[in-house]
Amino acid sequence: MSAVAVKTLLEKSRPGASGALVTDNDFGEPGVDHYFEPSQLRTTPVGLPELTESEIVRHFTALSKQSHGVDNGAYPLGSCTMKYNPKRNDVLAGMSGFRDAHPHQPPETLTGLWELYFHLQQHLCEITGMSSASLVPAAGAHGELAGLLMIRAYFEHINQHRPTLLITDSAHGTNASSAAMAGFQCWLVPTDPNGLLDIQMLDTMLDESVAGLMMTNPSTLGLFEENIQEIASKVHACGGLLYYDGANMNALMGIARPGDMGFDVIHVNTHKTFSTPHGGGGPGAGPVAANHLLEPFLPGPVVVRSGNTFMPDPDRSLSIGRIKSHHGHVAVLVRAYAYILTLGARGLRQVSENAVLNANYVQARLADLFPPVFNRLCMHETLLSGSRLETETAYFAKKLIDHILHPPTMLGAGCVYFPGNLKAAMLIEPTETESLDSLDEMIEVFRQVFSESSGSAEP
Repeated sequence: MSAVAVKTLLEKSRPGASGALVTDNDFGEPGVDHYFEPSQLRTTPVGLPELTESEIVRHFTALSKQSHGVDNGAYPLGSCTMKYNPKRNDVLAGMSGFRDAHPHQPPETLTGLWELYFHLQQHLCEITGMSSASLVPAAGAHGELAGLLMIRAYFEHINQHRPTLLITDSAHGTNASSAAMAGFQCWLVPTDPNGLLDIQMLDTMLDESVAGLMMTNPSTLGLFEENIQEIASKVHACGGLLYYDGANMNALMGIARPGDMGFDVIHVNTHKTFSTPHGGGGPGAGPVAANHLLEPFLPGPVVVRSGNTFMPDPDRSLSIGRIKSHHGHVAVLVRAYAYILTLGARGLRQVSENAVLNANYVQARLADLFPPVFNRLCMHETLLSGSRLETETAYFAKKLIDHILHPPTMLGAGCVYFPGNLKAAMLIEPTETESLDSLDEMIEVFRQVFSESSGSAEP
């Protein structure tokens, strides 16, 4: 079913149309001249569209019906993990004790919140293999910045000048941006033909100027870095630290931990791993966790326990300080906590197993039309080639939208941060929350649109 085009407000505008006029009996007939001096008034029209109130409401209602989300269809957007958000967690986050709490309350009146924060910190440390965590960062990229500022603060504390940060070329685009904001010079480590980090090139780049290596595992190519312990050993041998972009933790929970791989600091994207709402202009959460070496530098507040009392730790002299006002995004963190408690250790492992299984199922079922760029088992997402399409992949993506299926991530020629010639590649992440029937329906749409696109010309 094709989407119906909606005219813009300017196209619908007609002179003289307006909403209801409300007369203020205290001032007589309405008019701005009652409230402003003539010198404060505009002498030329603003140029806004003119419509009635009902027309404006209908316009935005029509647009809302064309929005696509996981509540009305599959959303296999690679790298973004657009999974279903359990509605029970929305209800829990809306409980009055959380909803009505005010950030300016005295800390001693928030003891229930501190207790939840403490246990969420503990759960995140157990899942990631770290020793302590802060829940304050407002989103994944904000968590990146916090972790990198901690690395910078550590080297300043031990009086070492290390201005360089290495970043894998398959990293998320925010990695380099966060590193630059933290004051580092960034250099990309290339990927080898197998889609893994090029260790020989890494050897040539490691020296005493390197503060660390920033990477995610599995990578944004959907592959697990099999040589991660060797990589960690090399980085640590030159005195550097290892930063883990936690975007792809949903492939590892209960199976492997970044801390055990040798990473020193990590941020976790709650929307990617713990099924909290994703973006939309609203708040997110990107908790940051660290090992014993970097723990003292965590941003506050870090909640600690003394007997049966839970309160922010007042003694953090080496902390990088506050990176956000107040205490983090409570409603998002409550959802993540509820998700972890609902599933438990066994359930979280099943989440990761299902995420990997679903991605490999999609890869196998579509391989004859969209061959894998790296012909091997993938993790939570798969990178498929659109080289057999007779049209541009962008046209293929538009056709998917017509079938009420959100397109995968289209790497395109402009995505220069991905390695090699991947201009026709598609990064597909079905996520663990899609059922087998849902996957089969999605695969059928891909195959149907492939057939429709063959031999057709772009409009």
